[in-house]
Amino acid sequence: MCTVYAAMSDPQTQREKRDRAALRQQTQTRRHWRALSWTVLVLCVGAVWLLLPLWPPLLLAAWSAHIAWPIYQWVYKRVRQRERAAAVLTVLLAILALAPLVLATLSLSASAMELGRKLYESESGSEALKALAADGNGAPVDLRHFELKQWFELARKHGIEAWGAANTLLAVATQLFVGLVVFGAAFYVFLVEGKRLYTWLLDRSPLSRGHSHRLAEAFAETGHGLIVGVGLTSLIQGAVAALGYVITGVPSALVLGLATAIASLIPSVGSGLVWVPVTAGLAISGRTGAAIVLLLIGGVVCTVDNVIRPLLMQYGNLRLNALLLFVAMLGGMAAFGGGGLLLGPLIMRLVTEGLTMLKEHRAEHAASGDDLEPQRAGEPPETVG
Repeated sequence: MCTVYAAMSDPQTQREKRDRAALRQQTQTRRHWRALSWTVLVLCVGAVWLLLPLWPPLLLAAWSAHIAWPIYQWVYKRVRQRERAAAVLTVLLAILALAPLVLATLSLSASAMELGRKLYESESGSEALKALAADGNGAPVDLRHFELKQWFELARKHGIEAWGAANTLLAVATQLFVGLVVFGAAFYVFLVEGKRLYTWLLDRSPLSRGHSHRLAEAFAETGHGLIVGVGLTSLIQGAVAALGYVITGVPSALVLGLATAIASLIPSVGSGLVWVPVTAGLAISGRTGAAIVLLLIGGVVCTVDNVIRPLLMQYGNLRLNALLLFVAMLGGMAAFGGGGLLLGPLIMRLVTEGLTMLKEHRAEHAASGDDLEPQRAGEPPETVG
């Protein structure tokens, strides 16, 4: 009995018990930490999955709020209320930008579909004009002598297609409406609570504060570069080209102007991919004077690319190679649909920034003599001397 009591009162035995208890506590803490980490990871994946259908308007709202921040500060100094200043900017954005953009998009989409249909179904320009008021057999449609039987036949032939088109149009309109509502609400919230949200994310980021700042700057740079540097330059080129198409009497001038703006994103060839064939078409059709005028305007379009783009890059410089940007847009569209035009360049820019940070980190450790590579099992430690 005395021996057992002596063993229990031995300092070494007590120390071993404390060590075992501490080890059990550490093991339990690590187990709880792993469980919490996996739980948070699953919840984050669920949140991303939940927001996935709405990420394009959320992304655009974040970029737009960042670009509009100086204007927001100017308005705030005059109204002295954050909510009111954000509401003023949101209403102005809806009136001056969103409403005209939606109307122009719907109008151009209809014109582009009509132009594509005519080009696909017709063999010449004259046949395309005649086909505008013809049924499937090519006969003109005279509504004054259109019998009831013909109405049933037309409904039978085109009813299913019309119903499918109506459903598609309704789905697109609903998605567009939801996207606009989400964009407007997110734009307002990012203006009012943007700084607080950014601080909240920094405090909870698993990365260091410096690395988080670098990625946030790359995120903002991508928005400025795409909207200001790339977007405005393409729109100006498309507007100048559309003016040239109108002056020279080219059909569907606005649609071709939009196509010119999109083509300007392609490296090397750019906007010439559209206006050069149109100019050749004018020359072949015998309109030599119009072809010369459009050729001169095409030169102005190229000048816009070489002069306006460097000026706009001062306010929105995207540090991505032109070819890499174009490939990122195409890859983003293939992977994520139309929204990939935004997400593709963003992912590519964040990847390049992350690789740059890794390179800098390795260079710092190499300069300090630290070994970043873990020692392999069974290898003896390196000795000096």
